[in-house]
Amino acid sequence: MVKNFKKSTGLLGGSFDPAHKGHLEISKIAISKIKLNEILWLVTKKNPFKKKPFYSLQQRLKQAEKISKSVKKIKVIHLDKVAGSTRSVDIINYLINKKKIKNIHFIIGSDNLIKFHKWKSWKKIVKLTKLIVFSRKGYDRKSYNSIVAKYLKNKIIFIKNKPINISSSKLRKRLKIRH
Repeated sequence: MVKNFKKSTGLLGGSFDPAHKGHLEISKIAISKIKLNEILWLVTKKNPFKKKPFYSLQQRLKQAEKISKSVKKIKVIHLDKVAGSTRSVDIINYLINKKKIKNIHFIIGSDNLIKFHKWKSWKKIVKLTKLIVFSRKGYDRKSYNSIVAKYLKNKIIFIKNKPINISSSKLRKRLKIRH
């Protein structure tokens, strides 16, 4: 008897500047709750909404690999060059068309959902993927009322996780103080 195995892939993208335990925690939760076969940590050279990264791309890739090495289902990759873009929609199209990846879950925080309608081709992103939104302290209520949440109605999977009080921005601020 042939099993109908439907592989599911999660995408967690960003500058990972730096990668931290919060990224790892939401990845573990997504693997468990959504039954993902893998999560691709898509480390981008530069976030289009932010200034120059604090760490080099190589440093960020190395840090992400170090933090995620205990979870075999996490794969750290950089696709900007091969996909010809840093934009999420272009990376998703590359994964679907060139790598033949199907059943994609696009993972973001509730803070990003609030501004998601400003992303390039956001409607195409939500058409090509299942949107998974993790709770971020202070952003959940606004995210439920966001343009994208209203557009998708009940098609977003909201994950109520315990607050993760760490962010790349906070880590960079601490590092700048030490230098």
